[in-house]
Amino acid sequence: MTIEQSLLRIMVVDDNRDAADLIAQFLEIYGHHAIPVYGGAEALKTAESFDPDVFFVDLGMPDMDGLQVVSTLRRSAKFQTTKIIALTAWGDDLARSQTKAVGFDHHLVKPANLDEILNLIQKAA
Repeated sequence: MTIEQSLLRIMVVDDNRDAADLIAQFLEIYGHHAIPVYGGAEALKTAESFDPDVFFVDLGMPDMDGLQVVSTLRRSAKFQTTKIIALTAWGDDLARSQTKAVGFDHHLVKPANLDEILNLIQKAA
């Protein structure tokens, strides 16, 4: 990482705690301030105070799915231009069209390539 690159505030939203923790820890190793959040409703509440530059959001969560989370975030002026990346096991055409329709910027399928994650983050910087 070069000095010119900006370090980002990143929220990883996934009801699978191990997955969220692992991605957040990986991003921390690269110098970003990353936090794991374990549900959709918790993500909406935490986003207001954490003010992330980038979200990674799983689609299949029990309390509020990722589509609902992003649809809600995009209605807020504060998050209309924030980078939001789907990080999900769902890679079919329907899931991809749904993520695009509600305002995700990118769609990654688990297990995601770590270089691809870093590349997307670098584009957000």
